[in-house]
Amino acid sequence: MTAHLPLTDFIEYPQDEMLKRAQDNYQQVKRRHSIRAFSDRAVPQAIIEQCILAAGTAPNGANHQPWHFVAINSPEIKAQIRQQAEALEQAFYAGRAGEEWLDALKPLGTDANKPYLEHAPWLIAVFSQKRSEDEGEQKSNYYVHESVGIATGFLIQALHHAGLGTLTHTPKPMSFLSKVCGRDNDNERPYMLIIAGYPADNATVPQHAMDKKSLNEMCDFL
Repeated sequence: MTAHLPLTDFIEYPQDEMLKRAQDNYQQVKRRHSIRAFSDRAVPQAIIEQCILAAGTAPNGANHQPWHFVAINSPEIKAQIRQQAEALEQAFYAGRAGEEWLDALKPLGTDANKPYLEHAPWLIAVFSQKRSEDEGEQKSNYYVHESVGIATGFLIQALHHAGLGTLTHTPKPMSFLSKVCGRDNDNERPYMLIIAGYPADNATVPQHAMDKKSLNEMCDFL
């Protein structure tokens, strides 16, 4: 028989308070921007730990939790990641990406230089897992891409809520992260690299990035 526990921690709010909370949350998440200039100010590990714990509460296939996070504070490892990521990015911007993709990136002003990979105090490498282990037995994971995507979203929101700036980084291919992070096995693959820290004093946000779809453009109510 499947065991179930009573739901004891759900909080129901009056509808006017629900609307206010939804509005407040929207105003808060609107302030999250992808930044590419980070301060090297230290951020305590305890803050990163709590944000990763929040990511681990994400809904996922069969509750197999098919993710692993590697939080990187080491200057030496961050330097390795920057060196290898920039080598890939040089080829990307030299033409491997294709003209259409490069044209799409022009309004953002990005290029192959990624100094934030060393300047930011924390890099968080997110890995997806094909299989999990339960009492020594290997079992397949389900909806891996969707599950890890939701957990990554939870992580980004938690870092922003804590008061940190963030950036997502997905160099192609990302296999070098497996070696650098000591996760080089046939069960895991790098999913995303999250940069986290305080914005630098000269941090900017591209005007293009402020252009968001309206509710009518992105949603239908039936």
